Amino acid sequence: MPPSGSPEGTDVSSGPKGRRLTVLSGPSGVGKSTVVAELRRSHPEVWLSVSVTTRAPRPGETHGVEYFFVSDAEFDRLVAGGELLEWAEFAGNRYGTPRAAVERKLAEGVPTLLEIDLQGARQVRDSMPEALLVFLAPPSWEELESRLRGRGTEPEHVIARRLAAGRVELAAEKEFDLTLVNTAVKEVCGRLTELLTHDPPLH
Repeated sequence: MPPSGSPEGTDVSSGPKGRRLTVLSGPSGVGKSTVVAELRRSHPEVWLSVSVTTRAPRPGETHGVEYFFVSDAEFDRLVAGGELLEWAEFAGNRYGTPRAAVERKLAEGVPTLLEIDLQGARQVRDSMPEALLVFLAPPSWEELESRLRGRGTEPEHVIARRLAAGRVELAAEKEFDLTLVNTAVKEVCGRLTELLTHDPPLH
């Protein structure tokens, strides 16, 4: 049994209903969370993986809904046991994708989506090479720069760092199986839904 407060573990057996995992990634500011929010609203049959994190819950967040909130020691245990498909550290906290829940949903034939960063997508490609990696791209660099600059409340050196990271992330597009350009959220959501729900079962 998994320790209290950790993602539920399970024995997964592959079967004829098994599906391929779909991963959505792309540069910061491209609109991944907006696309996923629309997808969850319009297509509740799609299952979005809930990450584990070592950061404290924010007001209004619920364990198991936004995140599984775990201690550093529990996160270490998950990493050491190979129980995470991918993980990364951001702003002093760690985030990761529980492997068992993803494998269980795929085995059940449930359309399954991960929304993660570039580093996480690369780790999933290594640990689950059959996954479909989808890159969400901006209509143009100018559009991405405008989004990254936001309301102009950040100092220029922070903006410059975000822009530099954005160029690196855009350069990774060739590592993905296909690209969707985020010109209209509903159009991207529709195409992503097709990829998720029309994916033929694995045999």
